[in-house]
Amino acid sequence: MANRHLSRSIVMQSLFEWDFYGGKSKIGAILDRDISEFGPGLEDGGFAKKMAEGVVKRKEEIDGIIEKAAPDWPIAQIAPVDRNVLRIGLYELLFGNHKEVPQKVAINEAIELAKTFGGDSSGRFVNGVLGTVYRELGEPGKDGKGKKHYELDLAKLPKEDLGGAVVIRRDGKEILFALVHDVFGYWTFSKGHLNKNEDVEKGTVRKTKEEIGLKNLNIIKKIGENEYIASDPETGPTRRHVNFFLAETKDKELKLESSGGLDDVRWFTLDEVRGLKMYSDIKPILESALKELGLTT
Repeated sequence: MANRHLSRSIVMQSLFEWDFYGGKSKIGAILDRDISEFGPGLEDGGFAKKMAEGVVKRKEEIDGIIEKAAPDWPIAQIAPVDRNVLRIGLYELLFGNHKEVPQKVAINEAIELAKTFGGDSSGRFVNGVLGTVYRELGEPGKDGKGKKHYELDLAKLPKEDLGGAVVIRRDGKEILFALVHDVFGYWTFSKGHLNKNEDVEKGTVRKTKEEIGLKNLNIIKKIGENEYIASDPETGPTRRHVNFFLAETKDKELKLESSGGLDDVRWFTLDEVRGLKMYSDIKPILESALKELGLTT
């Protein structure tokens, strides 16, 4: 894995140079030189070569996807580092071997490259673009026929039970909401898998406390359920059924559990929450919580 990470770093630097000179140089020659300088003895040079040449070959296609995912940012206006990190991330996300490099790993690796070589906001920008693409495609690499097949056979898909919580904290007359940010660029409510035969409420409390670092959490009321199809790199499409609860804590500090799927957790006022980028199926859960709290307008 360390070799793969180094390979991606070298590919990014090679693509940066190739891009800087308008794509007039041969990417293979640039890559060979950079490997000899930055990764002498690299055991997985074939991985780097395949990636660099693949990005260059599919540049127009990849750039077109970037433009659709980030319409406010024409390709030429995106910082060179961010632009080439996105190309690497999208190449792995869309055209890579997902058995060797799962989609979430590809996204996380791209985010790390952006943080290492880019500016202060590069990680979040790359996160947002790749997350948008992943969300829109549902399952990278699957054609329309494949998606339709899964829709027709929902009852046959494996099912997982999760517990989720809209966590609130009262600060005087104001109510604050705890939300987590995922690698796909969305703010959502904490949720997690329940243990086999675990009580749903107890499991939700356990998982929520673990995920966002709470010492105390009390369930107020169940406020809804939702179900979505997740693309698991190992098992494929999976139905995930989530029972959501309204819960309250007095803890002020939030601390995110180490996770490849989440990168931030914060308290928000209601006005701030309404302005966040959230999944469409989460918004009804929020509205149910607000109704229970008497905050609907």
